[in-house]
Amino acid sequence: MSTPDPADVDPTAVVAAVRRACRDAGEPDPLDEAADLRLVRDGLTALPHWVATDGFAVVRDEELDLAVAPHARRHGTGADLVGRAVAATPGRLTAWSHGDHPGAAALAAAYGFERVRELWVMRRPTAEPLPQAGVPDDVTVRSFRPGADEDALLAVNAAAFADHPEQGDLDRDGLAQRMAEPWFDPDDLLLAVAPDGELLGFHWTKRHDAEHGEVYVVGVAPSAQGRGLGRVLTVAGLAHLAERGIAEVHLYVEGDNTPATTLYGDLGFTRARSDTHVQYLRG
Repeated sequence: MSTPDPADVDPTAVVAAVRRACRDAGEPDPLDEAADLRLVRDGLTALPHWVATDGFAVVRDEELDLAVAPHARRHGTGADLVGRAVAATPGRLTAWSHGDHPGAAALAAAYGFERVRELWVMRRPTAEPLPQAGVPDDVTVRSFRPGADEDALLAVNAAAFADHPEQGDLDRDGLAQRMAEPWFDPDDLLLAVAPDGELLGFHWTKRHDAEHGEVYVVGVAPSAQGRGLGRVLTVAGLAHLAERGIAEVHLYVEGDNTPATTLYGDLGFTRARSDTHVQYLRG
């Protein structure tokens, strides 16, 4: 087992090294965007955490982030870290397995966590032709205007994702933090606007690098739903990314959201079995 030595182990360096090792092995980053932004904002020392030479566990509120470097697995490090984290964190606790790793499933069962949620990653090459999705005559699609559109965007986002456990909590600070990220470009955030200026919906696209883009968020105001604006905005965003040379676009969608997965399937998105993120819960 890889055991920690507080005198020799730098927790921040361990987290960075383990994340890098996972990515280098072709695995998803063990910290998702929410976790990464939290560490950037607050720092590791502000959160309960446990480290070993080749692994770490961090608790953010009611969420556990755990990872062990691929070369150090199957030696008890993960079990040791989970055991220490859950013992110190009574009550409700969730944890994600990014990639539905069988080792995560085994640890979850051993420590009383149940599989409660699936988040799918679906992918689409931009070389595939897009279907037609004409913008209604009474709708204009334009780029986001920093300093003018924040309040409307947050209001539509809150209404559209009122029941979503993460996206619906986006506030002005969270928006500002994302707008300060190197990847942010206001031209990548498309808004559907009525003639009177009312924001009807948006498609926030994201360019990760020169080759890869993301359908980051698509939201439609409840009052504007049923008009096909989700499809219109999705197609407009995909065309936008293709025009900027992106070769592949991916997105995240709840596995039980049949209308959304059907829409994305109709638009040419597909999913590999390994592209499944699983959330576990200890109630």
